[in-house]
Formats: sequence, structure tokens, C-alpha cells
Amino acid sequence: MTSAQRGHEVRQRLLDAAAELIAERGWAAVSTRAVAERAGVAPGLVHYHFTSVQELLSRAAIAVMHRVTVETGPLLAGAGDPGELAEALVASLGAYSGTDPVSVLFVETYLAATRDPELRAGVAEVIAQFRSGLAIRLAELGLADPESTAAVLCAAIDGLVLQQALDPTLSAAAVRPVIRRTLVTTERQEDGP
Repeated sequence: MTSAQRGHEVRQRLLDAAAELIAERGWAAVSTRAVAERAGVAPGLVHYHFTSVQELLSRAAIAVMHRVTVETGPLLAGAGDPGELAEALVASLGAYSGTDPVSVLFVETYLAATRDPELRAGVAEVIAQFRSGLAIRLAELGLADPESTAAVLCAAIDGLVLQQALDPTLSAAAVRPVIRRTLVTTERQEDGP
């Protein structure tokens, strides 16, 4: 293994450790020492690879958020009509309870982004990419105003994940008919009475 490969491996272990710790301890409670310990490296390597623990946490969180949105893409691409798209969106929620590590990481990241303009910009970019892909798919399926519809659907999905932690009755099964009805109704309104 070359030194560049070792460096890449250490960097990835640090990112993975940071993401785990954000979900376990909360953004503010993650320290350089804790990340280094979890990653099995010396604390000095954190600052060798990242300018600060804040940069490390931001990059780790953005990477997880990006991965989650990319994984949703194929589900949406396979939808043949708005109803199937609704089913795919709801199916993507099935992996998240609101209290699972990825959900908690999203919540912690959104909260931290309210205080960090660079993180906010990174999160906004991930959201914009997902919305754009969803809007393109909605347009392909014939829905008018796909950008606004995509924005509302993204916000609804985020809100559902956040609120599931507080109200477990907001399961994927409970919201499926509402999201489906929203997309199918939007399609019908554009087709006329």
C-alpha cells in the first residue's frame, strides 16, 4: 500500500468515525480526541487531514447526506407514473425511524448549519442536487411546476424523518397515501377537470 493509499484510508476512517460520533454524541460533543480514538489513529492525524474538527464534522455529515440522496436516485428513476414515484419516496423513508444514526446525523447537521455558513452552504448544495433530480423526474412524469413540487416533497420528507422521532405513528405506511394523493392530484389538476 502506498503512502497516498494509507492517507486516503486514514482520512476515510476519520470521516466514518466523525459521522458515527455526531449521531451518538451530538455535534457539539465530538472532539478531536474522540474521533481519533474511534478511528484508531493518533489525534495529530485529525489536524493533518483536516484544518479543524469542525471541517471534519462538516465533511463527514455532507458525505453521508450526499450518499443518502444518491441512493434514492435509482428508486425514483424506476417510477413509471406519479403514484409509483410516491411509493418510491415513501419506500426510501422506510430505513429511517427518526432515531436511527442517519436520521440523528441529519438533525444534528441541520442544527449545526444554522450556526455555520459554510456548513449551511454544503447542506443547501446537497438539498439542491436532490431537488433538481426529483424535479427532473417529476417533469418527465408530466407534472407541472416540478421545481415547487420537488421543494415541498423534500421538505415534507425531511420533516417526516424529524417528527418520526417524536411521533412513531408517522410511519412510512401512514404517510404513503398522503404523498401518493398529493402527486396524483397534482397530475390530475394539470390535466384539467
